[in-house]
Amino acid sequence: MPAQFEGRSILVVDDDPDIATAVSTAFSSNGANVQTARDGNKAVALAKSIDPDLIVLDMMLPRRSGFLILESIKPGRETGSRPFVIMITANEGKRHQLYAKHLGVDKYLTKPFSMDRLLETASKLLEVKYTDPEQPS
Repeated sequence: MPAQFEGRSILVVDDDPDIATAVSTAFSSNGANVQTARDGNKAVALAKSIDPDLIVLDMMLPRRSGFLILESIKPGRETGSRPFVIMITANEGKRHQLYAKHLGVDKYLTKPFSMDRLLETASKLLEVKYTDPEQPS
């Protein structure tokens, strides 16, 4: 059985090493080719060089915020355009969420989130079949 993210390129951007590792492991164990960045400048450089299918993006980062990253990688694009972006943040403010949507974020998840929810959200964006390991097939 092929892995659900086989052949997909995913960029994980988070300055928290535990979150970056957990998210990267979840995607790579499901077949994705994963790159990580711990600051905004590296994220922009990687996004431009690897052209990922999906970016999992923290809002608050050193050197360049998630908002500034979005302005660099999705200028003038609407949600639903590649790369897809899932913004993850502990900030629950609606104003930030609306601004992120305006900049092209496809989905907005607040921390803490379950890894299954993140994988399911990514599956829907990438239109791949998500299989919940807790549910019988």
